Amino acid sequence: MQGETEPVADEEATIAVCSFCLRPSTEVTTLVAGPGVFICSDCVAICGQVIEHNKPASVPRVAPWELESSLEGVLTNLPRIAAAGAQVDQNLVEWVRRARSLGATWTRVGEALGVTRQSAWERFSGEE
Repeated sequence: MQGETEPVADEEATIAVCSFCLRPSTEVTTLVAGPGVFICSDCVAICGQVIEHNKPASVPRVAPWELESSLEGVLTNLPRIAAAGAQVDQNLVEWVRRARSLGATWTRVGEALGVTRQSAWERFSGEE
């Protein structure tokens, strides 16, 4: 892979994985956090190259899955998409846990998520 980096010591705990390449934080130089997603410095560099060489008029505005024309290509991507989704779900659990530890009620959590208090409680109360 482009821009390979030296792995960090094995005894470090993995905090998260890059939502693009799925490498853990212990195997990348830098991992930048977004709202429930992460991107490593190597993937940022690749994104920069894509943006730099991209001509706006030539960019198709379609969903990524529409660009894949083979069944094998789609099936190959499914586990990666599922892993990224699982990471986002786990991050949501941690954010709700943090909100609750700071005193948020289930009503406030539900409002923030656009769901009822009951729905928020049912989804996240077992995580406390």
